[in-house]
Amino acid sequence: MEKDASEPDPSRQRNGVVGVLYGEFTDTLNDGVRYSVSLTESSLTIQRISSSPGRTKVVFNLTDCVGCRAHRGPDSADVGAYFTAYFYPFKRRWMSAGVARQRVEQCFRVALVQDPLANLQEAERWACAIRDASVLQAPRRDGVAYMEVRRPCRVMILVNPHSGRGQALQLFTGHVQGMLTEAAVPYTLVITEHQNHARELVRKADLSQCDALVIMSGDGLLFEVINGLMDREDWQEAIQTPLGILPGGSGNALAASVHHYSQSPPAWNEELLLSCGFMLCKGLVGSMDLVSIHLASRQRLFSFLSLTWGFVADVDIESEKYRHVGAIRFLMGTLVRLASLRVYQGRLAYLPVKEAPKLPKGSIKTKHPPSTPQHPSLCSSLPCRLIPNTSPNQNSRHNHISTNSNHNTITNSSNNTITTKRPETQSDGKTRAPEDSLLPGLDQPVPESWTVVKEEDFVLVLAIYQSHLAEDLWTAPGAMADDGVIHLFYVTAGISRPALLRLFLAMEKGGHLACGCPHLVYEKVKALRLEPVSPQGMITVDGEMVEYGPVQAQIHPGLARLICG
Repeated sequence: MEKDASEPDPSRQRNGVVGVLYGEFTDTLNDGVRYSVSLTESSLTIQRISSSPGRTKVVFNLTDCVGCRAHRGPDSADVGAYFTAYFYPFKRRWMSAGVARQRVEQCFRVALVQDPLANLQEAERWACAIRDASVLQAPRRDGVAYMEVRRPCRVMILVNPHSGRGQALQLFTGHVQGMLTEAAVPYTLVITEHQNHARELVRKADLSQCDALVIMSGDGLLFEVINGLMDREDWQEAIQTPLGILPGGSGNALAASVHHYSQSPPAWNEELLLSCGFMLCKGLVGSMDLVSIHLASRQRLFSFLSLTWGFVADVDIESEKYRHVGAIRFLMGTLVRLASLRVYQGRLAYLPVKEAPKLPKGSIKTKHPPSTPQHPSLCSSLPCRLIPNTSPNQNSRHNHISTNSNHNTITNSSNNTITTKRPETQSDGKTRAPEDSLLPGLDQPVPESWTVVKEEDFVLVLAIYQSHLAEDLWTAPGAMADDGVIHLFYVTAGISRPALLRLFLAMEKGGHLACGCPHLVYEKVKALRLEPVSPQGMITVDGEMVEYGPVQAQIHPGLARLICG
């Protein structure tokens, strides 16, 4: 017979809490099998009750728990109630070496009395205790101060069903939807219908109804969302909305980077999606740098990933024709471009991290941003809200709306995105976006404190501010989302095709900087300017092609917020 809650055991209380919550429950399929279950602030321990020696005990770390729910059974005549906990621990892979997060469900039947309501209340007590304890045990990296989105967190999820191999929506329903239900995360699902749809939507959305914006696509859709937020009159508040990424495209660079920052073992494909979904459910929020990019036409963009010119940009854009094969498109594009390797003429200059002085008289004057990142990174805790959503896709067009108690679905389709010209000040003269204190006008020479690269013949220029350029390209091994640094790589002319191929093969494990290639240069910078001289070529920002011509960029440390682990 169970002890009454008013008579706690000195060390533990069965079906109560004094240091440890303890109870005995039956198996969901066999009433003859009983388990002792104990919950501490960090773990859930399950042990089968048996008279035979060698009883097995299983311990689940609450860091791996995304949720727990209490419910009645399918049989209305069953007086018992149930609570089910959902875990995603690291377990050994079935068919290959290493570990990855895998779903584990633990369900128990509560039948302490013949009163169905009392049993359900007991099951809910356990479910609530497990949920509360798991929130406190979210996986946190040492040296980083986290805060969390408010719970329940209302999320707007934007899906591009044509990203990658056109499977983003199927991946969402097959892998992510269930996790969100398990974690009791209400969401609005939006499938976009045309180019810049997500940007237009986010620019006009009532963000007071949303706690996080989550992208289920490639990196181009997040590029749209960030620029939509920065287009707003209230951009300073809007850009604080936590942003989440779920890999559904070909490159998935930010998803791979976020997974890497969590210090988890390498993961790809569905395993990477599961990892990012897990981090979304746990709801930790950190800072993310953004880079302000100015084009010759006076357009201004905000970038979270990369600025590329030459070989990398060529491969990214030219491999679009192989999109149907998924991530392998980049390998195919690389081999094609290696066969006819190009050299580009241009001028490159940058401001090294070691010094970030103010500009001389006559240059743009603004408040100087911090020259070094703040550590530990301070994450933002923002209220949770909901927004009807949309995001860009390619080719088809369709609309339908369906709703239930947990989510709304607005279905459309759409294309890739690019930018629109926007003023930097409002009509009342107030600043509309962060000012770039380190950048002169594109028609002015760079300050003397900048380094001007002597070489003018390049195979590629790559400025990146995340660790990964794709799922399998660990481009900047030391990069973090909020390190306040642009990681600048460039390869000068004269490199052989085999040597360039070796660099990219080594980049899969982050070993390219150890190759000793004399044509590869790596610098940490705060700002840069690129002036192509070759009449033809391509420049990309976050994988999206922009106008070809002079371009300059400056980093803004910790401007955005990122759901991470």
